[in-house]
Amino acid sequence: MIRIITKASLYIFLAFILIFGNINSVSAQQNATEIKTTPIKIVESPNTFINKTVIFKAKFDKFSAVGLDYAPTKKDSENYIGFTVQRDDITDHNIPLSEIKLFLKRDYAEKFAELDTGDTIEVKGKVFSLALGDPWIDVENITIIKKVEKTE
Repeated sequence: MIRIITKASLYIFLAFILIFGNINSVSAQQNATEIKTTPIKIVESPNTFINKTVIFKAKFDKFSAVGLDYAPTKKDSENYIGFTVQRDDITDHNIPLSEIKLFLKRDYAEKFAELDTGDTIEVKGKVFSLALGDPWIDVENITIIKKVEKTE
């Protein structure tokens, strides 16, 4: 009788591990590939973020053509537009963080034509390349967090 209870308990325990262990491992994989960070941390340690989805807040600087049509990254100017964000480690004046290459599909970028320099945004994208030693990010989503107040 004791042996039967022990085997049954073992089977229940193993079933529990299989069911809940897989749920936790899937959650851990998602967490490992989607990282909340800052633009400066991405620039300082780009190898940490390669092939991972990053989420960060930044101040929008401007749309740009920098990095477009560079053959190794395959982001052509016909289908993509680049943009820059401001350095988050300098607060007394505006300096673009040119070491990070950010790309949007043109049809998605049109939704953000109203972005102004200094607007706070949240960016979600995948670091797809480290060409030229810089992180190149294919942006999936932008959320406008705060519009800069315009002075007239």
